[in-house]
Amino acid sequence: MDSPEPPGNKVSFLGPPGTFSEQALLDEPFLADVERVWKPTTWDVLAAVVSGEAELGFAALENSIEGTVNMTLDALAFTCDLLIQHETIMPIQLHLLAPPGAEMASIQKIWSFPHALAQCTEFLHKRLPEAPTGVCESTADAARMVAELEDRQAAAIASARAAEAYGLEILASDIGHRQENETRFVTLASAGIPPATGHDKSSIVTFQRDDRPGSLLSILQEFAARSINLTKLESRPTKQSLGNYCFIIDLEGHVSDELVADCLVNIQAKHAEVKFLGSYPAAGAEVAQKRRDADEGWRKAKNWMEGLRGHLKN
Repeated sequence: MDSPEPPGNKVSFLGPPGTFSEQALLDEPFLADVERVWKPTTWDVLAAVVSGEAELGFAALENSIEGTVNMTLDALAFTCDLLIQHETIMPIQLHLLAPPGAEMASIQKIWSFPHALAQCTEFLHKRLPEAPTGVCESTADAARMVAELEDRQAAAIASARAAEAYGLEILASDIGHRQENETRFVTLASAGIPPATGHDKSSIVTFQRDDRPGSLLSILQEFAARSINLTKLESRPTKQSLGNYCFIIDLEGHVSDELVADCLVNIQAKHAEVKFLGSYPAAGAEVAQKRRDADEGWRKAKNWMEGLRGHLKN
């Protein structure tokens, strides 16, 4: 699959330098020549794209262990009109970092991003049960703060890149309790849908018009009827009233695909308001064949129906 062309020359990402966001960004070939601008919070990353300060934003959307990064998802669903251009999946390894000369037994406080702290609970419980934890805006921000404190009783959970960036030592390596830890990042723009590659994913938010039994089922049946596979289905509160939820859906295929377009039209017409979050190249190698198989089945069915209609009397 050809790499997509970046539609701009500046990309915002969650900083400071040394975050997993920066590492994933550096590892993404199609963004290699784009100027990188770090921002202190995820909201600032997205706001830079909305304001036009950056043509692209790069943000974490979900983690295989801790689930959705709610700040990113809620901003896309309710606040920002941004479109996903590409997704990147990166393996995550977390390390315990401290100033040079520190020892494990001396650590009295551990700082990190909430998701990172949650992914290391088993290690912390076994090795540092008495040390309280503190929350930072990012893993790299935790590493930077510990380096600035120059306190050998403080430690950060962050990446090996952060240790290098801030002159810290790794006291313990790969301390997450699951080896299959991965984070999904998305590249965002204020406009534009990348062309179909045959290996694509689309994301939408559905806001149901009626609160009635079977309303979600009726939406899901539209996908099932067209053999469109869903890779994510998640409910989020709409922030309007208690019990009022919308559904975030990731599906295999591109909005330019006849099946996908027909499905979204039917959902919009019959079941729910749809906010389109983008069609973009998907990570992984199995999506394309599934889509080809479904499209071929749909084409055969249409040809069959056209054959039947050919016998209609005038």
